Amino acid sequence: MKKLAMIGCGGIGQYHLGHFLQFTDIVELAGFCDLIPERAESFVEKAGSGKAFTNYIDMYDEIQPDMVFICIPPYCHGEIEFETIRRGIPFFVEKPLALDLDLARKIRDAAAEKNLITASGFQCRYSNLVEPNVKFCQENEIVFVDASRIGGMPGVFWWRDKDLSGGQIVEQTIHQFDIIRYVFGEPEEVCTYGTRGFLKGVPDYNTDDLSTTIIKFKSGALGVMSTGDYATSGNSHDSKVIFSSKDKRAELKILGTLKIYGEKPEEPKDDKGGFIVKGDGALSAGGDCVVYNQDGDAGVLCDRTFIEAVISGDGSKIRSPYADAFKSVSFTMACNKSMELGVPVKVELE
Repeated sequence: MKKLAMIGCGGIGQYHLGHFLQFTDIVELAGFCDLIPERAESFVEKAGSGKAFTNYIDMYDEIQPDMVFICIPPYCHGEIEFETIRRGIPFFVEKPLALDLDLARKIRDAAAEKNLITASGFQCRYSNLVEPNVKFCQENEIVFVDASRIGGMPGVFWWRDKDLSGGQIVEQTIHQFDIIRYVFGEPEEVCTYGTRGFLKGVPDYNTDDLSTTIIKFKSGALGVMSTGDYATSGNSHDSKVIFSSKDKRAELKILGTLKIYGEKPEEPKDDKGGFIVKGDGALSAGGDCVVYNQDGDAGVLCDRTFIEAVISGDGSKIRSPYADAFKSVSFTMACNKSMELGVPVKVELE
């Protein structure tokens, strides 16, 4: 049985561990590393197996893992990935891949030279909402993409410092930028404006309360993405991504629902109020709208796909390998650069 190790036993690590506990039939949970020993030890206790470490080099030497999940804060990337690559260990790395595009590019190229299986934490690509969303974008000429993510501020100290987190665009809203790339198409240029001063009394706060980005896509379509951390209630804003064609639109609430307006649902096939529940998690109701609902935890499939890829040696089913995730990071980093310079910026996809 292949041995799995994890570096970083914080909040996102807890998320992945919950998935790993469902995979003990195919993988051994062998090592957990964190700078805070109690965290690593708690993971060992929850897993019921493995050993805790505070130094990943020691863990690699002793455990000799067959794969590793790297779940560290954005500002910590670099040495860990290069050592992992040097040892030839396939790795899954949480987004964002790095806060320096040149560093991410070097990691990408080094992993490619070793022909390593890699993956990144864009679990939204594994949602059952993706297939109908892709189909809609392929069958309809998308002219405008209108997207937003408005929420509150995470409690971890590093998130409040843009130098450590990359800001909300890079650390959180990258999921929206990524899913737009995945279901619709590549960006060409962005122009971003940011504003501050609406959040008051927050210690060590050094990021943007709100930013708005104009996107020019390679297809010629335009888009707008607004994201902020100023909200204190869900009533503040209804976050979604809208793909607009001439006579229809697809309205995506990531990992929630996909509503397609302008398409009629199937005719009722029973007497249960005119509703049809499909096996793919879709729910159709009357009127010119088809609604698809999220079915299960997309992160489970995301993690298991990587693990099974390492076991089989075939990474073809991984939807977000490092090289492709790099493009989403570049998309968001271009927004930060535009905000800093006050001019439009080309997105570097290579």
